[in-house]
Amino acid sequence: MKIKYLPFSVPKIALLGLFMGISLALFPVFSFFGYSEKAEAELTYKILPREGKNLPLLEGNTLLAVSSPVTPVKIKKRIKMIITGYSSTPWETDSTPFLTASGAYVRDGIVANNLLAFGTKLMIPEIFGDKIFVVEDRMNQRAGNYHVDVWFPSYEGALSFGSKISYIEILE
Repeated sequence: MKIKYLPFSVPKIALLGLFMGISLALFPVFSFFGYSEKAEAELTYKILPREGKNLPLLEGNTLLAVSSPVTPVKIKKRIKMIITGYSSTPWETDSTPFLTASGAYVRDGIVANNLLAFGTKLMIPEIFGDKIFVVEDRMNQRAGNYHVDVWFPSYEGALSFGSKISYIEILE
């Protein structure tokens, strides 16, 4: 029986494998050679208007990566309400100042209201633009139903916000 020889030998295959392994291991190092902080600082962000929404652009023609695409919102109802601010201080809340009435922890975008159900999404466009808030807390009953309390991370922020009268837009 005649043995057929391969066009390359076993040592050559081992040497080729070693070379490829080393080059793959060094690839991340070589990829940073073109990086410079000056080039990063020269990048400019532009806003492209599209159907009433803004999409951020990088270098004029490349979209930035976003975690969720912009989706149009449908407004179910507009209601005029008093808008105030509150924070997680014991004299403004109960014995658990960082826990909302729905059981969630306070965070940016939380509002308190007695009229709307937990989880209701709303916007206050005259004050906060396109920012979407979620009802996850309740207020003292003496505040009534037509009062929205926006959570702020500091007492000073809530105090400086003050009290305003504005329309809220309840989203579907």
